[in-house]
Amino acid sequence: MEWIGAGSLAAWVWLALAQGFFWRTDVRLPGRTDPERWPPVAVVVPARDEAEVLPVSLPSLLAQKYPGRAEVILVDDGSTDGTGGLARELAARGGLPLTVTAPGEPEPGWTGKLWAVRHGMALVRERGDAEYVLLTDADIAHAPDSLRELVAAAHSADLDLVSQMARLRVVSFWERLIVPAFVYFFAQLYPFRWVNRPGARTAAAAGGCVLLRRAVAERAGVPDSIRHAVIDDVTLARAVQRAGGRIWLGLGDRVESVRPYAGLGTLWRMVSRSAYAQLRHNPLLLAGTVAGLALVYLAPPVALAVGLAAGSATTAALGGAAWAVMAGTYLPMLRYYRQPLWLAPLLPGTALLYLLMTVDSAVQHYRGRGAAWKGRTYGAPGAS
Repeated sequence: MEWIGAGSLAAWVWLALAQGFFWRTDVRLPGRTDPERWPPVAVVVPARDEAEVLPVSLPSLLAQKYPGRAEVILVDDGSTDGTGGLARELAARGGLPLTVTAPGEPEPGWTGKLWAVRHGMALVRERGDAEYVLLTDADIAHAPDSLRELVAAAHSADLDLVSQMARLRVVSFWERLIVPAFVYFFAQLYPFRWVNRPGARTAAAAGGCVLLRRAVAERAGVPDSIRHAVIDDVTLARAVQRAGGRIWLGLGDRVESVRPYAGLGTLWRMVSRSAYAQLRHNPLLLAGTVAGLALVYLAPPVALAVGLAAGSATTAALGGAAWAVMAGTYLPMLRYYRQPLWLAPLLPGTALLYLLMTVDSAVQHYRGRGAAWKGRTYGAPGAS
């Protein structure tokens, strides 16, 4: 156990200092200057059964204070809860022009919301003049200057993709326990500083808010070139990067998700639907991930407890030190989410839940259920 505690502490020292300072929360929109001419922008919102959140999110888009020309295209992707009609009612109150369109049932080989995105971007191409496309989920509420600041950032830094990780809703007990850790783990996998370096190999985006230069998207063949992707935001960033585009990813100050996750079940499904896809459906990667999570997150409290019980001061000290470093790296994310700092020592328990969600994702895959999005299942073995 002493060697395990030492290995865990070494892993945490390395993560804290050599993994792109992933735990820091100061990666925000880069410095901005206004362009001489504000380019036209089309906002594409894929929406499937979003009547619950649309009254909060859609008015925030229609109320954007953008100096140039902008329009909103909501793609009603087979909703059964009146999403399209509600969107038209909300647009009647004023603001940016809104088009509500429906793509029909997806063709074979298209996953998740990408079919709706394809329909929206095809409409943008038909109209012809938008230089940027903002892809934003139907549950994302934007501050009035959000679009302006995104375009200014893209212009100032000559970026082809600017993505912000929306601040997710954190109200219920389970949201407090799981949501900040979700962003923390994402940043650990895709350190924002690594993503934002010119010529970087690491590519990632946050699908809830992606400003995309239309010319580069067409050069990358987006979204057709990524139509099979389950994790569409990361795959989109990789496609843009491969096409020679410059990408940027950071935490959002002006974008927030209003989707509630009242219980553990909804949060579990959010994570497990794509966790095994993140591991490329590879059993060896799954085994390595489980072992890594156990060593990095579960071993420190176990080593501390075993050391105290067995009277081994060295084992207890190693486990306690690793646990302290872990909790310390989690504090900035808790502050960003305005959550009590006593949640930091609970991170091993949260990591255990994520470990179980990942295993469950693999189990569902091999049971032939695949990933799911809004009542559609895809990615199962043998699926088209």
